[in-house]
Amino acid sequence: MTAQPDRHAADEPRRPTVRLRRGLRPVTGQTRVTTEEIFFDVVFVFAFIQITTLVTAKAGVLGVLQGLLVLTLLWWSWSLFAWLGNRVRCNYGLSRLVLLAATPAMFTLAVSTREAFTDLPGGVYTPLVFVAGFVFLRLLYLALRLYATPSLNGRDLIALIGPMLVAAALLLLAASLPRSGLGERTVEVGQVVLWTVAVGVDYGVGLAVKLSQRAIFSVRHWTERHGLIIIVALGEVLVAVGIAGSNLRTTLGLLMASVLAVVVAGALGWIYFDLSALVGEYALRDADPARRVTLARDAYSYLHLPLIVGVILLAVGLKHTPSLVVASESYRQGDPLDQVGRYAMYGGVALFLVAHAAFQLRLSRLVVAVVWPRLLAAVALLAMLPLIARIAAVRALVGLTVVCVVTAAVEFAVSRRQRRGLRRALAEEIEHGPPDGPGPLRAPH
Repeated sequence: MTAQPDRHAADEPRRPTVRLRRGLRPVTGQTRVTTEEIFFDVVFVFAFIQITTLVTAKAGVLGVLQGLLVLTLLWWSWSLFAWLGNRVRCNYGLSRLVLLAATPAMFTLAVSTREAFTDLPGGVYTPLVFVAGFVFLRLLYLALRLYATPSLNGRDLIALIGPMLVAAALLLLAASLPRSGLGERTVEVGQVVLWTVAVGVDYGVGLAVKLSQRAIFSVRHWTERHGLIIIVALGEVLVAVGIAGSNLRTTLGLLMASVLAVVVAGALGWIYFDLSALVGEYALRDADPARRVTLARDAYSYLHLPLIVGVILLAVGLKHTPSLVVASESYRQGDPLDQVGRYAMYGGVALFLVAHAAFQLRLSRLVVAVVWPRLLAAVALLAMLPLIARIAAVRALVGLTVVCVVTAAVEFAVSRRQRRGLRRALAEEIEHGPPDGPGPLRAPH
């Protein structure tokens, strides 16, 4: 099969020549996600499992906050490598070696996630292991980033190195808080505050820094990479169900809960990939270079985070479903979801839908019609929270499944014309290059 030109291939002669140092190759419009990047992303399957385990083990709001802070920190580290992988090919030379070295560092972070805040008796002091893994991972990123872009000025270096140093210092302070003198609860609250500031510094600087117009080289690679991480997150829902029910007898409740959980994950995946993935790719291809990198940052690096958080909270809620938890005296098959379970399950899916609506609006106004079903479904889920506190957990899962399936079906029905147009436009752009005039979906009817 002959390689087809990218949408902006015709623009390449007018762009500055991409110059990289020895041992690196630039990403082009035809670059796809590499096996090295997929291997790196597979680590997040285990990382997501560890985060749901952390949240489930520490009952209450504090456990949820700790899990979300770890997830937010890991997501930013992943995003940095996603940006770098869209500049230099990760299956060649030095970048390949760096990513292969970063993979065990990320896995070390995942292994230490459950004890990132509180060390369990025996073994090494895990909070410090987590900080060391975080610093090592960021140093690998910085080393390749600086080598790949020798033209960085002093302000760029400060923006790259400063947040890492501040975050590392705050995380180190959080890991070193003395528990004997301050009290367990005070230390846990202090850790959450320090972690929040560390995460805020990273994300705040990311918003404040002016992005280079050449930061995105391959729209196809960028959208494909984020689509794969969504699949990884949805896979965590299935893994959560499988692990939770692995020690239980095969009962009708277990089978029903398992099937319903898969349907919910499938509906959320349908909502993302059936239309939004097309809108994202089209919007980035259609935008000029300056606007493209801003859209990529806002819609993908930032607004994909609440999408991932919503899916992980869904997995946490499923782990609190009586039909799926390990048999104990505190649960019976007909019991309702506990407070953490129902807020995580219904609130997580509501967050996913709201973030998805924001993702769509930030990218394009081409298919605004699908935003309303998502927002109405999110409102319906939040309104159902008092009701599901009084019904069996499996029935609550049935209600969630109905809302997700109906939302996907309504979205599919109201966006048929736009979906066909987007697919046709993308196919034509890949085959023939960019159109001379306005895109065919710039003013859909």
